[in-house]
Amino acid sequence: MENTQTIASGAAPLTNVAAIAALAALAQESRLAVFRLLVQAGPQGMAATKIAEALAIAPSSLSFHLKELAHANLVTASKAGRSIIYAANYAGMNGLLAFLTENCCAGAPCCVTESTLPKDITT
Repeated sequence: MENTQTIASGAAPLTNVAAIAALAALAQESRLAVFRLLVQAGPQGMAATKIAEALAIAPSSLSFHLKELAHANLVTASKAGRSIIYAANYAGMNGLLAFLTENCCAGAPCCVTESTLPKDITT
């Protein structure tokens, strides 16, 4: 499930359009739960049926959510026999994180810690 709008291939930095697509894909409760589950599952990923069971999502809904995450380049799909195995795209995830923190602390070593954040953000 390749996407022409690449989040992170290791070569090119993330574009605003690709970052918005990734954030929009994650801005939905079921898709966020699917993505977090796949991150926990590790690089081996999970079959779609196992994802549906784990999150109690109907297969038709899950298919839609996985398609949205794949289009945002946050998950990959590979065929394993008769199953499709979905896995978190760690390069895409890391590309999004790098994009979000690119200008953190004006390029200096990161100065943001939990103790420096306003109290309402950490509680």
